[in-house]
Amino acid sequence: MSPADQAPRSVLVLGAGGYIGRQVAEKLARDQGTFRPIVAVDLRETPPADRLDGVDYVTADVRSPDLGDLLKKYQVEAVVHLASIVTPGKKSDREFEYSVDVLGTQNVLQACLAAGVSQLIVTSSGAAYGYHPDNPDWIDEADALRGNPEFAYSDHKRLVEEMLAEYRTKNPELKQLVFRPGFVLGATARNQITALFEKRVVVGISGAESPFAIIWDQDVVGAIVKGLRDRASGIYNLAGDGTLSMREMAALAGRRFVALPVGLVKAALWVLKKLRLTQYGPEQTMFLQYRPVLSNRRLKEEFGYVPQKTTREVFEFFLEARRHGTAA
Repeated sequence: MSPADQAPRSVLVLGAGGYIGRQVAEKLARDQGTFRPIVAVDLRETPPADRLDGVDYVTADVRSPDLGDLLKKYQVEAVVHLASIVTPGKKSDREFEYSVDVLGTQNVLQACLAAGVSQLIVTSSGAAYGYHPDNPDWIDEADALRGNPEFAYSDHKRLVEEMLAEYRTKNPELKQLVFRPGFVLGATARNQITALFEKRVVVGISGAESPFAIIWDQDVVGAIVKGLRDRASGIYNLAGDGTLSMREMAALAGRRFVALPVGLVKAALWVLKKLRLTQYGPEQTMFLQYRPVLSNRRLKEEFGYVPQKTTREVFEFFLEARRHGTAA
């Protein structure tokens, strides 16, 4: 290993105020012998009480034309790009989400090249594979990306990955490490899926197993940090071993599970959306009907990271944290 490889790496985290971004910044801050400077960038200002020693906090938009100057200022070697709209608010719109997810990533790529960044780590999503009835039982990284146009997040992740592939061909000097996480869950996770298990009755779709391959949030962080340490590149699914169906998760959570005909669920969502009581429409049933189940074989065998928790262990860990009041 050369002296340059042994020197601390300068890392900038985009989306550092998000659920995973905060944890990545915290993990890097605990090892400033390996990572320094550490720059945490988010659209929202980080409150002083939440700031970590050894981390520089910057308020900036992922779409900012000044991003390249920021990278040059800190002589950033590696960028961890986590900025994305996972769960849009009721007032969000497709054009805005596209500008952040797709155009924001394009801006990051151009800024990295202009500043001479050597490594870009991007969290894509298993949603980039799409929700289709002919999805294979276990999806491999070589399978086609068919993100559904009906789902902004799924569609945008597909578009982002197509852009990343083009840049890999034209600009191989910028190493890319792309992770495709499945359902990310941890002690303080709170999202549209965890909300299903806060209700007394969990509603599923008749005839659909709805299998989830869950990845512990600490495994997402661990894989990212390993990628930084190893200066790695490649594309890897992030999922724990095994799956859990909606019915199995409901049983573990002590909730009653009711499977409804897909037509009934679609009609209910159509009415609720018309009344502006939800941002989700009838197409949302595909999210439960045709879930992409991610294989983690390449993650373990090629990247060399073995998730610490299986799918079942992560879900049980989440439930235990919620029972003891540690889930936010």
